[in-house]
Amino acid sequence: MNLLNIKKITFIIATLFLLSACGSSKQDEIEEVNDVISETILDSQKISAQNVFNALPGRNEIINLTAKAQAEYNATVLNDPNNVKNYTIESSKALNLGVYGSDLNVTGVYEQTQESMLFLSCVNSLAKNLGVSNAFDEKMVNRMEANKENRDSTMEIISQSFKNADSYLKANGRPGTSSLIVAGAWIEGVYTACMTAKETKSEAIVKQIFSERESLKYLIELLQSYKLTEDVNYIITDLKAIQSLYEAKSDANYSIAALKELDLKITALRTKIISSN
Repeated sequence: MNLLNIKKITFIIATLFLLSACGSSKQDEIEEVNDVISETILDSQKISAQNVFNALPGRNEIINLTAKAQAEYNATVLNDPNNVKNYTIESSKALNLGVYGSDLNVTGVYEQTQESMLFLSCVNSLAKNLGVSNAFDEKMVNRMEANKENRDSTMEIISQSFKNADSYLKANGRPGTSSLIVAGAWIEGVYTACMTAKETKSEAIVKQIFSERESLKYLIELLQSYKLTEDVNYIITDLKAIQSLYEAKSDANYSIAALKELDLKITALRTKIISSN
């Protein structure tokens, strides 16, 4: 919870105490204050890495739609595992940990066991460099191996590992790094969804991509709530440009043509991320 919310809640609690001292005639005011407290806490919960990560581009919906569209696995759409050695600064490591984590989900969707191990290796490498290797330790690998035939289970294991990394980073005063991991995962999720939509000509996937307006809003709020380093300010700028496209979408046209501008912008942003060092 940020300082502004802490101040709000401190003031609200003090007000509530004073109102309660005035007697039962103030019950309506007390209830009104309770509503404000609930709203404030809810707002602070929305601005959280886990909240955004849980909403990564309609994960379950995209998976189901991909299966229905009978899309084929295409490794060239994902970030090349050989790129992992290029990421040397913390912000780049964090963003691409999110990217590789999202790609790991994709390999799980298509039940690509060998590819999953490749991307898991990338995730392990970046996690170790960022000091969150405990979230992606041998236990996690063993669980994935034991559940490799169960797509839903492997995806839940991956998701839980990222939540653990988020908790560790926040507890150790590095919430900005955690927000970049989430940003990388969100961007890669939308990018791969765009690629799948174009391949399958699926208007249902296009519609799902455009339904991510709320999760993008929360992501931008999350990134803005921390002081990011100058080298990654472009992330917020570019996401706001993408947000403008979401907000401008007012019709029910979900053809591939309707996706064109969003596809171009998300691809350009994703290229910056995987090309950075």
